[in-house]
Amino acid sequence: MVATIGLTGLRPDPSRASDIASPPYDVIKPGTPLEKLLSEQQSSLFHIILGDDPAGARDRMLADGALVSDDEPAYYVYEQTWPGGQRTGVFAAAEVSPYSDKQIIRHEKTFDDKVKGRIGMRRATGLHIGPVFVLTRAPIGAALEQAKKDGPPVYDFTSEFGGYSELEGIDNKVWRVPEQSPTGQAIQAALATEPLYIADGHHRYHASLLNEQTHFLCYVTEEAVIQAYNRVINGVRPFSEIAAELPLQPVESCRTPPKHSLCIYTKDGCWDLAAQHVPYDVVGRLDCAILERELYPKLGLTHDMIVDPNHFDYYSESALDEMKAAVDRGDYDMAVALHPVSLDALMAVADAGLEDPEIVMPEKSTFFQPKILSGLALYRYSNR
Repeated sequence: MVATIGLTGLRPDPSRASDIASPPYDVIKPGTPLEKLLSEQQSSLFHIILGDDPAGARDRMLADGALVSDDEPAYYVYEQTWPGGQRTGVFAAAEVSPYSDKQIIRHEKTFDDKVKGRIGMRRATGLHIGPVFVLTRAPIGAALEQAKKDGPPVYDFTSEFGGYSELEGIDNKVWRVPEQSPTGQAIQAALATEPLYIADGHHRYHASLLNEQTHFLCYVTEEAVIQAYNRVINGVRPFSEIAAELPLQPVESCRTPPKHSLCIYTKDGCWDLAAQHVPYDVVGRLDCAILERELYPKLGLTHDMIVDPNHFDYYSESALDEMKAAVDRGDYDMAVALHPVSLDALMAVADAGLEDPEIVMPEKSTFFQPKILSGLALYRYSNR
């Protein structure tokens, strides 16, 4: 159903892959130790994805041999291993098609400003760098395992980001599979049997649509672990002004709450807040939608404000301590921890959206763990 081709473009010199690979741009927060660390590493992909001169950084990294050109189309099988888990998927270039074709299926809204930023970076460099994380029901597992048996990986390293990233300590292995090889043909045939569901990277895919690309860089897998995407908030009204209006239940600590409850943290305490109404529709019953519907209006927040860093920032479920610290420092008035969206609920929203394109989750509803390293394959895209 979805046509894919092997990637051409740039990739790291194997001896320098660990220095080049970077966390995705959207988890590198300004002013953090992670940003400082990456900015000081001259070979880091950071200078292309978030630097002041992306094209200049690309040219410099090509000139010094950190990046090399590769014009033979190939798939890249990517295995991540971490304590207690492992995931395998494949980097490919998939055909761009409008959502109405029902080949690329979304579940989440997007922010226009983020889409514009991704288009600008691509036009400056001629590269699609941050892969769109997509799920498939296609039976690709056997072909991916065969790729691992065909030869040694071209990249094999452990992520090191000074302890400042959730990707720290993950073992990364990548096998290059020429598109025309038997295994490459098997991967291509398997991927063609099912549509692709966007898990993470709605802005990156939407940028591909608006940029009129023929294909987009994606990471395809059958496996996913979803965490909650929690919020820190500065309301127009502070939480202390509305607390008396809410049926709050004190709890000892900020943690992931039960389904259909919010866990609220401020300098004054921590509480659970149960949903007042849980509708039956696939979006309205999600906890991120309940938060937006039941709490935001009381705080004087409108939907437009959720992209404003003066009012909101976002943290993964595994970053509860960092989220609390943002409140303790006084950067934000309150933090809200959510129950994670299940994979079944995500697929239900995505499938419902096939019939009604207005059925999508609120922005920042899901956080897929672990993230995918950027920089292992940089796709030189073409336009229509």
